[in-house]
Amino acid sequence: MSETDDGQPLVVFGDRSLAYDFGPDHPLTPLRFGPGIDLLRELGAIQFIEPEPAADAALTRLHDPAYVAAVRTVSRDPGPAPEYGISPWGDNPAFAGMHEAAAAVAGGSLNAMARILDGTATRAFHPGGGLHHAMRARASGFCVYNDVALAIALARDAGHRVLYVDIDVHHGDGVQALFWDDAEVLTISIHETGDALFPGTGSLDETGGSGAPGRAVNVPLEPGTGDASWLATVRAVVPALADAFRPTILVSQQGCDTHAWDPLAHLRVTTAAHAEAARLIADVSATYAGGRWFATGGGGYDAFRVVPRTWAIIWLTLAGRPIPDEVPGAWRARWEEAARRNGADPLPERFADDPSVAAPERPGTAERNARTAEQALRAVLDLPDDGGRHSDRDRAGRGGRPAR
Repeated sequence: MSETDDGQPLVVFGDRSLAYDFGPDHPLTPLRFGPGIDLLRELGAIQFIEPEPAADAALTRLHDPAYVAAVRTVSRDPGPAPEYGISPWGDNPAFAGMHEAAAAVAGGSLNAMARILDGTATRAFHPGGGLHHAMRARASGFCVYNDVALAIALARDAGHRVLYVDIDVHHGDGVQALFWDDAEVLTISIHETGDALFPGTGSLDETGGSGAPGRAVNVPLEPGTGDASWLATVRAVVPALADAFRPTILVSQQGCDTHAWDPLAHLRVTTAAHAEAARLIADVSATYAGGRWFATGGGGYDAFRVVPRTWAIIWLTLAGRPIPDEVPGAWRARWEEAARRNGADPLPERFADDPSVAAPERPGTAERNARTAEQALRAVLDLPDDGGRHSDRDRAGRGGRPAR
């Protein structure tokens, strides 16, 4: 078995993880792996698998061959390819070895999913995975190849019904687009509204293609949303849709750029809320998918104070272990100076943020977010019966209606 006797999940990480690097001034920095992976090891993680580059044949399961060829070209001779979303003035500047680094992220997620599919693992975590903006033929939002979508496709090819839960602050637009017409994949994205944040999509009326109506669920939240209404949204939406859809595998993107300290967005969520969301997703995987859960780290741009604690929370939840009150003092001692050199405030002493980290929500925010969540559910759960395509058990969601 690839999991230890105490149920440790696999962790995808190795030297190749550090190669996905857009440069020293880019927000998505490999600096996060130092403190992040060290904290996992401090907590007892020992089951690591090296991400190996995916072959072109695996990448072109979802990506256009011409796009893969273009990434290979700029990887050998870095230069702009703006028609493919690669340019020095955008989110995705070319760098030497770009193809190999991005293919390794994809290969790591594919390997983790393959081990879940063959039964040698039940749960796995890819901290550097979750590149959910990459499109079929275009890089977008720091994402070159859509590793998490490729993992979903592998599960689909094995006959699974896949529930994808994305709690990154940015809309999971690439995954949604790649499965827009697949009725056996349900994508849920809970994010800051596209009216205020990249990529500008993820509205309530994006509900799936003609071949899969109701299979895309978007819950755009207001800027300034804090723990209370963010958690209320996760609680209201994810279990209800899981009950209607009845997945056989769960895949998640656990981006912590929703955090109040994150520099790229405007939500006010804390690590305490992320811990509860992770427990809820774990419960859903246990209830509907036999515990099969592949989690990815996604976004998060406070590399010292937020990312390591959130990755630890995800790993501990996957492992079925309690989250300690205090961050290990030995870890803080090792990383305090590096954090200071990189402009970070002192490292937190506890896993759960003080509630004061989340500023109070503006009046009416909770009510408006609740209405948005209700509208998102209604658009999916109140659609007509599917004519018996799925079993009665599959239709046992709210009101006995399927998520179609």
